[in-house]
Amino acid sequence: MSPSLADKLKSLGVKVGAADIRPQIEIPRQAASLPLDEILDGRWIQTRRGQAFVVEKIYPAAYQHGDLPIWLTAPLRGISAWANDPRLDGVAPQQLAFLDTETSGLSGGTGTYAFMVGVARYHEAHFHLAMFFMRAPEEEPALLEALADFLAPCTALVTFNGKSFDAPLLRTRYSLHSIPCPFDDFAHIDLLPLARRLWRDRLPSRALKALEVDIMNAPRGQEEVPGYEIPWLYFDYLRSGDPTPLKGVFYHNALDVVSMAALLNYTAGLLDNPHEAELHGLDVLALARLFEDLRKWEDAARLYERALESVLPEASFGEATRRYAALQRRRGDLETSVKLWERAAGEGHIYAHVELAKHAEHRQKDILLALRWTGTAIELANAPGLPAYIRAHWLVELQHRKARLEGKSNEK
Repeated sequence: MSPSLADKLKSLGVKVGAADIRPQIEIPRQAASLPLDEILDGRWIQTRRGQAFVVEKIYPAAYQHGDLPIWLTAPLRGISAWANDPRLDGVAPQQLAFLDTETSGLSGGTGTYAFMVGVARYHEAHFHLAMFFMRAPEEEPALLEALADFLAPCTALVTFNGKSFDAPLLRTRYSLHSIPCPFDDFAHIDLLPLARRLWRDRLPSRALKALEVDIMNAPRGQEEVPGYEIPWLYFDYLRSGDPTPLKGVFYHNALDVVSMAALLNYTAGLLDNPHEAELHGLDVLALARLFEDLRKWEDAARLYERALESVLPEASFGEATRRYAALQRRRGDLETSVKLWERAAGEGHIYAHVELAKHAEHRQKDILLALRWTGTAIELANAPGLPAYIRAHWLVELQHRKARLEGKSNEK
């Protein structure tokens, strides 16, 4: 079995876990001839716990990441409703912190630490990105202090899978060093669940790099390194003292943070006003479902109607019709619901026949018509090619409905 990253780190004198959180390792002599601040274009800053190294980038307010601007112009009302956090509705752009970590492993726990933390915020007329880096684990307290200072003006965190990974990891590291965690009281926008909600039906991947291509039109360049290689590149740096290969890691981290800013502005705009953007039909349907769940029924109804006017796969068209009809029935617009059911029934959707049978029985008081709709639904359920589990699901209900309706018919 090949040695794990933790085993290799231990062989260098780097200890993992809470037993010794300030391991002493010796940086190789050749590191002195390759200073970080020259190779990586960064600087050293003094903190309460020693010096921390930071690489900074400044992006003007007009900067676009691919097709999308990174400057937040959309209000956060919709994001606040989706996240169920009223605090976000009142957050100013300058109070947002975009954060992403590069770590010594993906397993989590006290033996995993963030050797690089990229964080950015809007400041005056620019987007200020700072990537804090530690040469060795004993510099972690200084990195954490520098990060805390950078986050001081902020009240909300923006991450991509950060609620599950980045934020808990950093809280653990702050706790191990007895440093107050600077974002404990922050509101938190995690963009990964929102991306999954919006694009799970259309895009094969909702990973951030995939969204950069499919949503932002901003593919990464040759400097990019895959995320799974990053811990090993750091390990190689600890062994060799040569920071040159880490340029790709800084590139990777910077684009992660910039992409989050572009994605937040884009999704915030969609959730604030979903009706004007040019969207794929499946994206419109996803927004309709989201707004229905938020009980914003007028917006949801408009979006379902728009989705049905677009080109949708058959299954998605059926779902949109079913959900739109159910929504309109709930809103008291039975006429629209009936028209939608009749349209879907004409295209062979069993559920629409069932809804029309219910309508005939309970509202039109026409038992014979309800029986006809039920009988046609049974024929569709018995049609060849229908999966057995779907047939079984429908036939149990339909046979029960038919028997009950025949009983009502015989009573007259």
